[in-house]
Amino acid sequence: MPRAHFVVATALATAALVATAQAQTPPPFATTKVDGTENVYVFGYGGHQAMFIVTPQGVIATNPIGLRRPAAKTYIEEIQKITKAPIKYVIYSHSHFDHIAGGQPFKDLGAMFVAHKNAKARIETLKPADVVVLDQVVDAKRTINLSAARRSNCSTSARIAMDWERLIPGHPGPGGRQIGTKDDARAVLAYLQDLSAAVKKATDEGKCYADAERDLKIRELGELRPVPAHERRALLRFP
Repeated sequence: MPRAHFVVATALATAALVATAQAQTPPPFATTKVDGTENVYVFGYGGHQAMFIVTPQGVIATNPIGLRRPAAKTYIEEIQKITKAPIKYVIYSHSHFDHIAGGQPFKDLGAMFVAHKNAKARIETLKPADVVVLDQVVDAKRTINLSAARRSNCSTSARIAMDWERLIPGHPGPGGRQIGTKDDARAVLAYLQDLSAAVKKATDEGKCYADAERDLKIRELGELRPVPAHERRALLRFP
């Protein structure tokens, strides 16, 4: 083969390989209908996920998950592929910014923002620039009715006590699992309580809290490993 033809052929082959690789790269988001429901969906973007409920009267969505990325715009586009009903509510499940940041596109469409009073206090204290302020606050319990839709905010312990079968957490589980069970919630709560008890024991023995938290280790697959930072932060809710 003449050299010029070889160069062209090589370039075309390289371009084809790049195009194939790009075609095989999945988008960072996906929307899935929850099995056994007619109107409940999970929107996942990267390592985060949120849920939304569709009714003829409107949509109830949860966390925009838009910290430093355009997830909210994509989230809205995914909802609008399913329904043209207005997005009536956006509910913050808790006050962590990686879940609640980036909601302005929802607000621009007229959505009302709702969260527990503790989340409101945290947001007002830190005043994050990319978090939409709340329109409504929940105390002990609040039910939002749009047709058959229902959503409430409460603690992990209270969720376990309620009558439900499946849970949609803010992050997918092992293997990309989107749905959890009551047993999963019990296991997470017990795990955090065990970690909290270990920190308390260390501080009772004279170690300062920061060192006790940092030095926590758990046994996984037969080996001790440090507790991830996001799990250590969760201990603040289990003093």
